[in-house]
Amino acid sequence: MKKIFLIICFFSVIFYSNAQTDKGMAVKTAVSDVTVFIKGAQVTRKTSVNFPAGKSTLRFTNLSPYIDAKSVQVKVDGEVMILSVNHTLNYNDTVKLTDEVAAQAKQIEAIDEKIKTEQTNLEIIAEAISFLKENKKIGGADKGLEYNNLKLTTEYYSQQIAALITKQAETNKKIKTLGEEKAAIQKKIASAGGVKPEPTGEIVLIADCKTALRVPVELSYYVNNASWFPSYDIRAKDITQPVDLVYKANVMQNTKEEWKNVKLKISSANPNLGSVAPKLQTYVLNYWTKPPRYDLANNNLSNTVSGIITDENGEPLAGASVTIKGTTIGTATDLDGKYSLTIPANGGDLQISFVGFKTKIQPIISNNINIRLEEDERKLSEVVVTGRGGNLSAISKALEGRTAGVAVQNSSKPTSVPVPVVQVENATSVEFEIKTPYTIASENKTTVVEMEHYSLPADYQYYCVPKADKDAFLLANIVDWEKYNLLEGEANIFFENTFVGKTILDVRYISDTLNISLGRDKNVVIKREKVTEFTQTKFLSSKAEVTRNWKITVRNNKRQPISMVLLDQIPVSTVSEIEVTAEKLTNGILNKETGEVKWTFTLPPTQKTEFELLYRVRYPKGKNLTIE
Repeated sequence: MKKIFLIICFFSVIFYSNAQTDKGMAVKTAVSDVTVFIKGAQVTRKTSVNFPAGKSTLRFTNLSPYIDAKSVQVKVDGEVMILSVNHTLNYNDTVKLTDEVAAQAKQIEAIDEKIKTEQTNLEIIAEAISFLKENKKIGGADKGLEYNNLKLTTEYYSQQIAALITKQAETNKKIKTLGEEKAAIQKKIASAGGVKPEPTGEIVLIADCKTALRVPVELSYYVNNASWFPSYDIRAKDITQPVDLVYKANVMQNTKEEWKNVKLKISSANPNLGSVAPKLQTYVLNYWTKPPRYDLANNNLSNTVSGIITDENGEPLAGASVTIKGTTIGTATDLDGKYSLTIPANGGDLQISFVGFKTKIQPIISNNINIRLEEDERKLSEVVVTGRGGNLSAISKALEGRTAGVAVQNSSKPTSVPVPVVQVENATSVEFEIKTPYTIASENKTTVVEMEHYSLPADYQYYCVPKADKDAFLLANIVDWEKYNLLEGEANIFFENTFVGKTILDVRYISDTLNISLGRDKNVVIKREKVTEFTQTKFLSSKAEVTRNWKITVRNNKRQPISMVLLDQIPVSTVSEIEVTAEKLTNGILNKETGEVKWTFTLPPTQKTEFELLYRVRYPKGKNLTIE
């Protein structure tokens, strides 16, 4: 009996020891480096770990719940053999709320208590009013009521009812005010990612050492719920100075990790995009068959789109990411869930994403698009992966390379395997290393990071099509723009220290010269008018002849000379019986295929110049022809 008891104790000790070993040693780390992609981020953590002799289990705790397990990389210096690396979620340890969100949650609890109190008061008031109404019949059926008693009773009833109704209105007003306060706080909490408990991420590492030693360990992984989009400030003091361009990154993250004083890099890569080049489908031509279709960009309806992003209950989502699919043009919703975005010339689709909701793709079919997102009920399961390291045992060698995604590095034999999609896109991406350490809290708010400040030599030229718009637009023409590594995005335009509007810097469709519109300049005045005496109709034999004459006047009210391009047009005939002849163009250049007439000239300050456009149209008499 004693022997049995000892055996039971022996196995109990082994079980307990194994349980303790399996649990492993918790290792706390801090984020040191972050590379933010268009969608997602690469996070690096560094620390030094005391490895005991023999096998040991390390648990890197308090990590983001949104880690892509296939992206995990571990680098270990020293004679440490890595047996396995394992990503999991710890549902017993939820992500801690920030102090601000926790305080806001307590405020909501306090407001809820106040609302309950006021609702109780409403019920009491309603009961009192009901009681008075039910007992307003006084006196008997056979017996009347004396005048004085009736008067006093009526006054009392009126005063009490009035007081109760007034109190009822005041209570309803308090409830409404409390509800508005609660809604405002809820919007702030929503912008920070909500208060829903999230499990923490963990990475479990099993190692084997011949002797105890302390070595540096570097842990890196790709994480979702982070993004950035570019924007610009373009400033021109006057038409004699270079253009100042401020290149900014609008960074957002809700990874449930704090990025405190990290080395920040901004990358134009997007690991979420597929890296497989498209292929043509066989174009089979037969009766009742359709040609193959490809997902091409839509034509835009106008240059802006706006709307509200809400959840399934119609509540606005603050901090939702709204981008043009396949581009870096984007913005984020405000506290009311509203967004406004400039659309590139070739249109596109809206891509809307928010933490805990399914990403939605919405074709741009109007200028106002309201979008409702659905909750994402995905289940995150534990993913076990095997790592690689130096001095592999027979078991670890047998497992080497069988599971993709995790890379382990050893100083004696580097075996780095970076995230595949990032590695592919690194060849064509642009990366900006921010020199100053940055702190970006996990609260889904936009942090503006100034990446570069360029002074761009520019050639200024005015542009006007007075037939369509009589205002002159100032263009800054910039050559060698490719070396600045610009991405498409919205730009705020400032000219002569005045905000003149927004434009799109769309570098995808720019040739050798980057043309930036600096807006309208009212100091350049253009007038287009018809010259009556030369605008007439003649009937010659079987032909009708119509003459049109236009005079265009340009005045430069600026203190500097200006270079300008002026465009107008004459009609283009598509049939031989209609003849169009340009009689006078005042040195303008005519494009015979399009009918466009172009004048390029320089105008001194405070001077004016005039251009004449005279053309003649001949067509068969009796035909109906509409001429401008």
